[in-house]
Amino acid sequence: MLVFVIRRLVWAVLLVAVITLITFVIFLGIPNNSIGSRQGLVAPNLQAQWHLEHHSLLGKYGLFLDHVVVHGDLGSSLRQPLTVRQILSSAVPVTLSLVIGGTLLWLFLAFPIGLLSALRPRSLLDKGLMIFVLVGVSAHPVWIGLMLSYFFGFKWHLFPVGGYCDLRYNPTKLCGGPRYWAFHMVLPWITFALLFAALYARMVRASVLEALGEDYVRTARAKGAGSWRLLRRHVLRNALLPVISMLGMDVGLAFGGAIFIETVFDLPGMGQVLYKALASNDQPVIMGVALVVGIAVALANLAADVAYCWVDPRVRLRGGGWARAPVLRRRQAAAQTKVTVSPG
Repeated sequence: MLVFVIRRLVWAVLLVAVITLITFVIFLGIPNNSIGSRQGLVAPNLQAQWHLEHHSLLGKYGLFLDHVVVHGDLGSSLRQPLTVRQILSSAVPVTLSLVIGGTLLWLFLAFPIGLLSALRPRSLLDKGLMIFVLVGVSAHPVWIGLMLSYFFGFKWHLFPVGGYCDLRYNPTKLCGGPRYWAFHMVLPWITFALLFAALYARMVRASVLEALGEDYVRTARAKGAGSWRLLRRHVLRNALLPVISMLGMDVGLAFGGAIFIETVFDLPGMGQVLYKALASNDQPVIMGVALVVGIAVALANLAADVAYCWVDPRVRLRGGGWARAPVLRRRQAAAQTKVTVSPG
C-alpha cells in the first residue's frame, strides 16, 4: 500500500510540473508586449513584475518556478489593487464549498437511485427514477438555478435567492456561521448535483446489474446470504470502482459547471473571478485560476487512485514484483506436477 501511494505521489508531482510548464509557455513563454500598454492598469504585467524581460526562456522559467512554487507568488492583478493570491484565497473556499457539497449530494442521490433501478430493472420505478435524473442532466445549469431560485427563493421564500455566508462567523459581516452557510448553499448544491446525478446513477445501475450476474454473487446467494449482506459485501464494493475512477476525472468539469452556478446565485467563487478576469483581460488572475484548477485536478486524481487501491486491494499488486511472485510459484508448481505424472 505504501509503495503504491508513493508511486502515485511521484506521478502527481510530475503532473504538477507539466501543468506549471504548460502554464508558463501559454502566459509567459509566448511574447506579448501589448498588455502593459493598455489603459486602466493598476500594476505592470507579469514580465515587469517578476523582472523577466532580459532573461532567456530557460531563465524565465526558473524565475517563474521560484515565484510560483517556492514563494507562492502569483503576481498582482492588472485591474485591481490586490495580489492574485489575495483574490484566490477569498474565492477558493466558496468554490470548494460548492464542489464538495454538490459532489456529496449527487452521490447521495445517485447511489439510492442506481441501486433501486438495478434491483427493479425495466420496472415503472426504474423508468421513473431515470426520467427524473435525466431531466437534470439535460437542462442547462443556468436554467435549473434560475427555476430553483424563482420558486424556492422568490416565490415560496424557503431559501435565499443568492449570496454567500462564510463558514466562520465574523461580526463585521452580515451573516456567517455553519447554519447560515449551509442555508445559503442548499440551492447551489441542488443545482450542481443535478448536473452529475444522472450520469452516476446510470453508472451505479449498470455496475450493480453486472455484479449481480457474476458467479461469486450467485454462489453467495446459493449459500444463503441475505439480500442486504449480498449488496453490502459483494455488490457495492465492485459498484464503487467506476464511480471512484470518474470522480477523479470530473473535477475539471465540476469547476466548469461552477462558473454558471456561481453566476446565477451570485457566489464570489473562482468561477466569478475567472469570468471577470476574462472580461478585463487580467492575465495574472487567469493564470492563477488555471494553476489552481490544474493542481486541484492532479490532487483529485491522486485521491481517486488511493481510494481505488483501498476499495480494490488487487490494484496495488498489479505490475509489480508482488504480482509476479504468485505467478512464478504457480508455474513452478505446474512444472513439478508435469514431471511427477510424466511416464517413465
